[in-house]
Amino acid sequence: MAVRKNRRRSAARKRREDRRKAALIAGIAGVALLVLLWSVIWPYVVGTLTLGTVGGGGWWLWKTDRLIRGDDEKWRHENAVSAGHRTLAEVDAMEATEFEDFVADLCRRDGCTEVRRVGRTGDDGADVRGRLPDGRTMVIQCKRYNPKRKISSGEVRDLLGSQVHFRADVAIFVTTTYFSGPAERCAVQNAVLAVHRDHLGLWNTGTALPALTAVNGSGQGDRRHAVRRKETYE
Repeated sequence: MAVRKNRRRSAARKRREDRRKAALIAGIAGVALLVLLWSVIWPYVVGTLTLGTVGGGGWWLWKTDRLIRGDDEKWRHENAVSAGHRTLAEVDAMEATEFEDFVADLCRRDGCTEVRRVGRTGDDGADVRGRLPDGRTMVIQCKRYNPKRKISSGEVRDLLGSQVHFRADVAIFVTTTYFSGPAERCAVQNAVLAVHRDHLGLWNTGTALPALTAVNGSGQGDRRHAVRRKETYE
């Protein structure tokens, strides 16, 4: 039994030695071949190393640039939100053109592009035009009214006419007051984003414009809120 074990151990040892010798011979042969062919292959070796170094460096620079840009965009957004804060009392005190500029600035803060204020006499019902972050065109009507006043359904229909006139994908009505019941229903039924006073407060304090679509047609409160508003502003 012991003799068999010794034979197996000897055989295993011999196989390991054979593998080491084979590896050594292969290594020596590889080095010899590399030396013999170096004059031919060195440009390819150097080129491969150079490409690898340049590629790795390029990837590192790209990754670093993305991180820096991401941090910069985050800082700019937070700064824009902070700088854009206004109390609703301050917004109420704005002139009509100031309010339109204020709305345009909020749009730019949220990534909208080609934003411009176009409100003037004969503006065909549009005060601000531009593109949403997803590329859709938008037309915005801005009404800086006393909170006691309600937006009528006729004013919402005027905006719908403006949307057709400008062939805009999205119509948005932004106001410092609230919509009447028929006006709110007209807006929701025709996919108009109705940004009333409560939603304007959310938008002003950092909620992104596209996120307001999720609460469109809600948030004006019940009769108790209406009574409270009437008592506050009369």
